[in-house]
Amino acid sequence: MTDLSESRAKIDEIDRQIVSLFEERMKISDDVAAYKRVTGKPVYDPEREESKLTVLRGLVKEPFNKKAVSELFTQIMSISRKYQYNKLPSPLQSENISFVDSFSKDGRKLSVAFFGAHGTYTERAMMDFFGNDVDSVSKPTFNDVCESVANGETDFGVLPIENSTSGSLSDIYDLFLKYDNKIVGEQVEKIDHALLGLPGATIDDITDIYTHAQPLLQCSEFLAKYPSWQNHAYGSTADSAKKILSDGDRSHAAIASERLAEELGLTVLARDIANDPTNQTRFIVLSKKREFLADSDKISLVFEIPNKSGSLYGLLSNFMYNDINMSDIESRPIKGEPFHYRFFVDLEGSLSDPGVINALTGIKAESDSMTLLGVYKKFAG
Repeated sequence: MTDLSESRAKIDEIDRQIVSLFEERMKISDDVAAYKRVTGKPVYDPEREESKLTVLRGLVKEPFNKKAVSELFTQIMSISRKYQYNKLPSPLQSENISFVDSFSKDGRKLSVAFFGAHGTYTERAMMDFFGNDVDSVSKPTFNDVCESVANGETDFGVLPIENSTSGSLSDIYDLFLKYDNKIVGEQVEKIDHALLGLPGATIDDITDIYTHAQPLLQCSEFLAKYPSWQNHAYGSTADSAKKILSDGDRSHAAIASERLAEELGLTVLARDIANDPTNQTRFIVLSKKREFLADSDKISLVFEIPNKSGSLYGLLSNFMYNDINMSDIESRPIKGEPFHYRFFVDLEGSLSDPGVINALTGIKAESDSMTLLGVYKKFAG
């Protein structure tokens, strides 16, 4: 039996040779990148890579090693591409992007559409982001907000996109593709859900609850204590509170903010009823223009991947090799293409960062499609 230390010494020597050959291979990749830059040939050539993998698998006798060699060289070629992308122009040069120090309109008030009636958390997010000196327009649906921005009725739109308890609002992601709006900002709000009823009502009177679908999820543990209640998804939280007031039925209650209770003269029947006491919602600010704040440090994009093994890993590794933190990823099915998905990704970084440019270049080249959704300042609290 061979001594372990002797075997390890042999492996160490082989590893040194592999590293030396790898560095030699990467130097040649530099020449390849220079040639492709001059000739305009794409960095990613899937037919050439698959042909090469077939040859390499043929050089191996052991079945296990055939798979291992294929995986090894797939990674080596992927690393080589990422190196070559660094030598190419940014894929965003044709996006007509500009940067500004603020969103002021030369003395004119900004017009902003927000989801729901006055008094919603979305209106609060709008005011915290823009201040009170705006022409605000309430819209009853997410789609109406996006349409208002897309057709130029308003300069900006504000929508919820993610809650710390119930997760993302998938409908918003679909609207990114329906309208060519861009994310230019984000705002995070503490959500203080309360149970609101008519003056004089008690919690024992309640039989029916009205609120937006998201608070029903975010307050599910509280609602589970009252299994006889009927829970109804109804418009926004503000719409629901106003319904309670107009119905005049003491058996009806709404889940909304205490601020709304004060504004409408409703009674707070229960406070802080969310599952998580740190419950927060992230809101996004939309604009029709590709005009972003100069100090932006967060990027959102969407891409579609080839329907084959390892595609998602290969694309996401562009972030890993460029030391970029991906803060969120969401998948949405593509209509008419069963089990084929789009991926929405948030990442930290600036469009001026070489690593970000390199990663986006790689994703643009290797995905079926890639679209920049937004560039904005990360909410700092």
